[in-house]
Amino acid sequence: MSDEPMPSFTPAYKRVVLKLSGESFCRDREGGISMTEVAHISKQIKEVAEAGVELAVVSGGGNILRGKEFSAVSQAIAPATAHYMGMLATVINGLALQDALENEGVPTRLLSAIRMEGVAEPFIRRRCVRHLEKGRVVILAAGTGSPFVTTDTAAALRSREIEADILLKATKVDGVYSEDPMKNPHAVRYSEISFQEVLNQKLGVMDAQAMHHCMEHGIPIMVFNFEKDGNIRRAVAGEKIGTVIHASEG
Repeated sequence: MSDEPMPSFTPAYKRVVLKLSGESFCRDREGGISMTEVAHISKQIKEVAEAGVELAVVSGGGNILRGKEFSAVSQAIAPATAHYMGMLATVINGLALQDALENEGVPTRLLSAIRMEGVAEPFIRRRCVRHLEKGRVVILAAGTGSPFVTTDTAAALRSREIEADILLKATKVDGVYSEDPMKNPHAVRYSEISFQEVLNQKLGVMDAQAMHHCMEHGIPIMVFNFEKDGNIRRAVAGEKIGTVIHASEG
């Protein structure tokens, strides 16, 4: 018999991609990296990893620099260069998360779409899958390695490549609303909604390219608030938190 502790919950999914926005790494309305926030995420990820879930984490970089926004305000920086700078920001976040997870005793590998062997392994699909099969949490940084592609789309593409069961989008809101709840207090939160309805209503949960990738491959997306303790575990357990985006019936 194995000496490993029994999981404290039953996962609903075997292989999961968790998309963390850059704002997950900093305090509210601040920039940079707050290791207090990173440690909070790490403890939640540890719960999932110890339950035997194969987990890949895609990190954003908006807490440091958003390529699209930076290129819009800086005429001295070419848009493509700004996007590369944004991709490098995701690597910085990935390094912080890697050390925080390993401090929790979680075996972790950082894979980058831009080659930088001094700090991260290159992303190779087969190597990534092998790490997951060995029980390591894989952090996927630098987006796709190409400019003008969001980290949401990168998360959707990686979900397809590694054949994930679900894409979890961890945010600071508790789901998908019919309108911006900050502007309209009567906005309706959906418990579930189809990909097509999200696109038709232009809800802006993720960019359309990311939506199409998940829709075409039948990978559901769950949007939920990661700040509440245990919500990553609840999402992986299949509990009805946040909003699930799925294919239309029929």
